[in-house]
Amino acid sequence: MTTTVLITGASSGLGAAFARGFAAKGCDLVLVARDKARLEAVAAGLGRDFGTVCEVLPADLLDPAGRAAVEGRLAERGRPVDVLVNNAGFGLPAPYPYNPVEDEERMLDLLVKVPLRLTHALLPGLRERRRGAVLNVSSVAGLLPTGTYGAAKAWVTAFSESLRIDMAPYGVRVLAVVPGFTRTEFQQRAGTDVSALRDAVWLEPEAVVAKALRDLALRRPVSITGRHYQAYAFAARHLPRAFVAARLPRKRRPPAGAAD
Repeated sequence: MTTTVLITGASSGLGAAFARGFAAKGCDLVLVARDKARLEAVAAGLGRDFGTVCEVLPADLLDPAGRAAVEGRLAERGRPVDVLVNNAGFGLPAPYPYNPVEDEERMLDLLVKVPLRLTHALLPGLRERRRGAVLNVSSVAGLLPTGTYGAAKAWVTAFSESLRIDMAPYGVRVLAVVPGFTRTEFQQRAGTDVSALRDAVWLEPEAVVAKALRDLALRRPVSITGRHYQAYAFAARHLPRAFVAARLPRKRRPPAGAAD
C-alpha cells in the first residue's frame, strides 16, 4: 500500500526537501503552496528523479476558500492522506511592537490556526485507519522568548507533544520538527539580516528532513538537528531562562518612524 503525504509550503525550502525525502521512500505526494508554477516544477523534478506520483494543489492557506480546499482534500476517504507535514510559514522583519498588527495576525494564523485546522481535518481518517502521522515544523525560536514568531512556534511544539499522547492509542505518530537556522528562502523573505551569523550555525534542509524521518521512524516526540542546537535545547530546559535568553540574537528595532 502506497503512503500518501500532503506537504504545505512545498514549493521551496524545507517543504521541497520534505517532498524529496518522502519521494525517495516511494510515497505519493500532495504538494500545497500558493505558487502553482513552482509547485509544478517541484512535481516534475520528483517525477523525473523518483517516478513519484504528485498531485499539485495550489492554495493560499490564509484565504478561507484555499484553506477549505486543503481541508477537504485531507478529509477525503476515497483518496486518503496518510501523513501531513505542516510546514508553511513566514516571519516578520522587526520585533513585535514595530510590525503592523495585521501582519502579526496573518503570521499567527499561518503558524497556529492553519496547522490546527488541517490536522483536525485529517485526524478522523487516521484514527479510523489506525495509522499515519503528523509532522509539525516548529523552530528552536520557540524554546525561549523570541517574539510572536517564537511564541507561535512554542505553541506548535506543545501542540505536537500533547497530540502525540492523545493519538498514540490509535497508532498515529506525531512529531515536532525543531530546526535552527536553515539554508532556505525564509530569512530573505522575512527581511532578516543574518549576515553576522557564522557558517557553523547553518543547517542544510536535507539534513533537517533526514533527521526528522529517522526520528519519526523511532517514534520520538521532537526532532532537533545538529549538536549545537541540541545543546541549545538542553540549555533552554536546564539553565536559568534569563541567562540563556540574554545570549539570543535579537531582531533589530527599525529606525524611528519606520512603523508609523
